[in-house]
Amino acid sequence: MPWLRTHLAIALAIGALVSTVLLVLEPLTDFAFLWLEWPGISAAYFFRGAVGGPIVGIAISWVVNALTYGLGAFVILSVIKVLREA
Repeated sequence: MPWLRTHLAIALAIGALVSTVLLVLEPLTDFAFLWLEWPGISAAYFFRGAVGGPIVGIAISWVVNALTYGLGAFVILSVIKVLREA
């Protein structure tokens, strides 16, 4: 199943792109898209006290959001692949 690795790489790239856009838009617009950033923010608040300061919290938030949106993109890509074959 080489398509599985390809779809996973594409999905993780999409997740990283979405997470980066959310991270960059907040200081530029002075508006936080908290409903889109909630998974990462929750993880950052949970681990921030155990791990370190605000930079670590931002990094954790970015990674968790990237994985969350990457998983969603992977599901969508897999459904499209299955529907195309059917």
